Amino acid sequence: MRDLTNPFWIKLKALLFLLLGLFAGGLILAELPSWRVAGLLLITVWAFCRAYYFAFYVIEKYVDPSFRFSGLGSAVRFLASNRSKPPAA
Repeated sequence: MRDLTNPFWIKLKALLFLLLGLFAGGLILAELPSWRVAGLLLITVWAFCRAYYFAFYVIEKYVDPSFRFSGLGSAVRFLASNRSKPPAA
């Protein structure tokens, strides 16, 4: 599969992800309308965003700058392989 490089399609993909997330979150809140559910949903989204940031930015910049990830599966395999090395001082 080729990498997506056209800026128009990248932006469209980002917009579709945003709309999908808003739609799914809206359906959850429509099903269970409460402040507790809204708060838990916000914490869930925030936590997964931080995990995604860790998987791609933190590991690549601070744990092993030579390793390039191709997706979440690649990040999980990297972490499971004990290939991580301490950052250079």
